[in-house]
Amino acid sequence: MEKKKIFDSLIFKLVLGIILGIIVGNISNESIIVVINTIKAVLGQLIFYAVPIIILGFITPAIVSLSEEAGRVLTITLIICYISSVGAALFSLVVGRSVIPNLHIASELAEQKQIPESIFELSIDPLMPVMTALVTSVILGLGVVWSKSETWNKLLKETNNITLEVVNRVIIKILPLYIFTTFAELSYTGVINKQLPVFIKIIFIVIIMHYIWLALLYLIGGAISKTNPMEVLKNYGPAYLTALGTMSSAATLSVALKSAAKSKTLDPKIKDFVIPLCSNTHLCGSVLTETFFVMVVSQILYGKLPELSSMILFIILLGIFAIGAPGVPGGTVMASLGLIISVLGFDDTGTALMLSIFALQDSFGTACNVTGDGAIALMVTGLLKRVPGRGNNPAYVYKEEEI
Repeated sequence: MEKKKIFDSLIFKLVLGIILGIIVGNISNESIIVVINTIKAVLGQLIFYAVPIIILGFITPAIVSLSEEAGRVLTITLIICYISSVGAALFSLVVGRSVIPNLHIASELAEQKQIPESIFELSIDPLMPVMTALVTSVILGLGVVWSKSETWNKLLKETNNITLEVVNRVIIKILPLYIFTTFAELSYTGVINKQLPVFIKIIFIVIIMHYIWLALLYLIGGAISKTNPMEVLKNYGPAYLTALGTMSSAATLSVALKSAAKSKTLDPKIKDFVIPLCSNTHLCGSVLTETFFVMVVSQILYGKLPELSSMILFIILLGIFAIGAPGVPGGTVMASLGLIISVLGFDDTGTALMLSIFALQDSFGTACNVTGDGAIALMVTGLLKRVPGRGNNPAYVYKEEEI
C-alpha cells in the first residue's frame, strides 16, 4: 500500500518526468523532438490558459472570506514581498561584489541545437493576462466585501469549488508530462549537457544563496508566527520540483496551493489569498539571480562590475518591476530589460548574454520564488494572529480533496 502511495504521488511523477525527459532528449532525433515540442506546446497552452482562472477562483473567494481584513492582508503581503525581493537582491549584491572578480568566467557559450517547429500550432489564449486577473480578483473581492452581497458570496464559493476540481482533474494530471517534454527539449538542445558546465560555478553559488535566503525567510516566518517553519517547508517538495520543470510561478500555482494546504500552521483563508498573490508579486529567487547575473555579464563584457550607486538604484526599481512581472519563464528579466539597458547601460550584446545565462538558472530562481511564498504566508498568518489551533482560531485538518 505504501509503495502504491509513493508511485501515485506527484513528487514521484515529477522526478520520473525529469529523468525520462533528459534520457529521451539525449537519444532523440529531429523527428521525435518535433512531436515532443508539439505536445509541450499544447500542454503549455492549456496550463497557461488556466492560470488566470485559478487566480480568480482562489483570490476573490479568499478576499471575501477574509471580509474586513482583506485590505490589511493585501497591504501587509505586498510590503513583505517587496522587502523580501529587495533584501534578496542586496544580499546578492554583497556576495557578487566579493566573489565575481575572483572567478574565471568563460565568455563564450556552446552552440545549441535548434528546436524544430511544431507539427501544428494550437492557440488557446488566456481569458486575460495574469496581472489583469490579479487586479480583477482583488477589485471584485473587495467590491463584494464592501457591498456585503450574499448572492456573490455564494457564487464565489461555488467558483472556488469548480476551480479546485479543474486543478485536481486537469492541471495536476498533465504537469508531469509537461515537465517531461520541457526537460527533453533542454537535453536535446544541449543546455543540460553543454551550456550548464560553462556556468556551473556561478549557478552553484546562486543556488546556495537561494537556500540561505529561503532559510532566513522561514526562520523569520517561524519567529513571527511562533511555530515550527518546517511544518510548512516540508510540504513544498512537489512545488519546488514543478517550478524546476516549468520555470514558471504561474504554472506551479496549483501545486503550490496543494503544498501549502497540507500545513497545519497556515490559516486556510490567508493561504488561499497569499499564495496566488505571491505567485505574481514575490520573486525573491529571480531577483537575487538577476542581480548576480548582471554583475557577471558586466564583468565578462566590460571587464568590471557596475557602479555601486547604479546597482542600488537598479535593485530598488527591480523590486517594483518584479511585482508586475509575469509569472512565466524569464518573466522577471523580460520585465526589467528596460532597467538593464537604461540604468546599467548594457548594449545589445550584454542584453542577449543576460537573457542566455538567466535562462540556464531560471528554473532554480522560480523554485526559490515558489517555496518562499510559503514563508510569506506564514508571516502574514502570524502577524494577523490567525495561526490555527491558537487562541480562538479553530484547528486546521487537511483533507485530500481540498486541492
